[in-house]
Amino acid sequence: MATARKAVTDRRPRPASRPPEGTPAAPELADRARASLSDAVRLARWAERNLQDADGSGPAPAGALAARDVERASADLRLTHGQVRAGWDRARLAGLVEMHGGSARPGWRLRAWDRDDAAVLRGWVALFDAWSLVHPAPADIVPELVAEVVEAMPQVLSLLQLSAGPVGVPALLDLLGQRVAELREERCEIPYDPEPAAVPQSAPVVQDRRTAPLARLLRWALGGLAAVDAVTLGPAEAGLTPLGSWAVWVKLEQICVAAQSPAGNIEQSAAAMLHGCARLTPGPARAEYRAWLAARPVGHAVSELLQAARGEDALLRGLAFEALRVVGAPAEPEVRAASREPALRPYALLWLAEHDGEDPEEAHEVLTPEEQTWLWVDTAAAIADHGEADLLARHLDSAVRTTVPRLLDEVRAVGHPRTVQVLVALAAAHPDPSLAKAVRRAAFQVHTGGV
Repeated sequence: MATARKAVTDRRPRPASRPPEGTPAAPELADRARASLSDAVRLARWAERNLQDADGSGPAPAGALAARDVERASADLRLTHGQVRAGWDRARLAGLVEMHGGSARPGWRLRAWDRDDAAVLRGWVALFDAWSLVHPAPADIVPELVAEVVEAMPQVLSLLQLSAGPVGVPALLDLLGQRVAELREERCEIPYDPEPAAVPQSAPVVQDRRTAPLARLLRWALGGLAAVDAVTLGPAEAGLTPLGSWAVWVKLEQICVAAQSPAGNIEQSAAAMLHGCARLTPGPARAEYRAWLAARPVGHAVSELLQAARGEDALLRGLAFEALRVVGAPAEPEVRAASREPALRPYALLWLAEHDGEDPEEAHEVLTPEEQTWLWVDTAAAIADHGEADLLARHLDSAVRTTVPRLLDEVRAVGHPRTVQVLVALAAAHPDPSLAKAVRRAAFQVHTGGV
């Protein structure tokens, strides 16, 4: 076991040119994923047809189906109530259904389900990543230990991958215990005691984290992975399914990509990474975004990118949303929430329009004239801070819909906090003296509050 564990812990990232031997081809994997999510797809399509009532009511804001809808779906689809609830939960986690306020709508993956194998596999991977939500943890074990086990499970999955066959539960439990101990040591916490201490009968139901049975949590974790068809369980062993083996290979390949970051920004904060990508052309920048994202949990990465976008540097706002385009569907809920923030709204609305299938060249039509002007000023601020003078002059020329005076009126009215600085920079950069004079006058009027 020590040798196997060393192979896992000492594994160095290296390019993964192909999946493990015996892994089915992509079309066969996609068919397996479709079979795994068949009930979820049926529920999502049923919801598309039936959850738009005349009174506009839909699922509860938390996302669970109302009792009456469970009854209707159960009767229509000939599923038990438990199968309906489980299928609905899986549909949401796989991106087949998206919640917007108190109603549901079909996700983009549902529309692509029958024709796009890549969309199917991405949907299944999203479910695989959420295995701990599919299969709730024992309620009488403290959440901190549950979180440690979730954090340690990739190591267990790597062992299953390297073993190329079922592994006995005792070996898995040994590895899990050692990995949890390592995590606690990294956080300077007390060592994990694998032998539960005697608990007095008067003790509360919730056990202390040091005495919680790790074996129960291993059974729970393997059960959760089995529930998403990533693992097969035997009497005293576990192994990866073809889908599970492929998913672990994908994760290892992502680690390899992250380790080979072309610009070396993997360990940087979101803001520092975006600054590092500012001078890259789109292709290398996207590669850098992918590498940075692969090294982090997607939820944390999305939050960090949006936090960088909220700063004063307008350049980072645009770059953050470019990185969020690489994230894709998992970023949609947080981007939709960000659309309620004035400074992020134009960027978020464009992102959502493109995410919903709008042509990027036409996506700007979702913005009001005021939002388009605000975005133009914000982009000018980014150019003024980081670009060249001729680029700033071209930016002004590209924005003239009718006349410069009308544009300046719109810019003054939109109330962007950088309006004065942008206008001053535009006046200094533009080679036309008369136009520069008009822009300079507009800057003075904004600064003094005049008209």
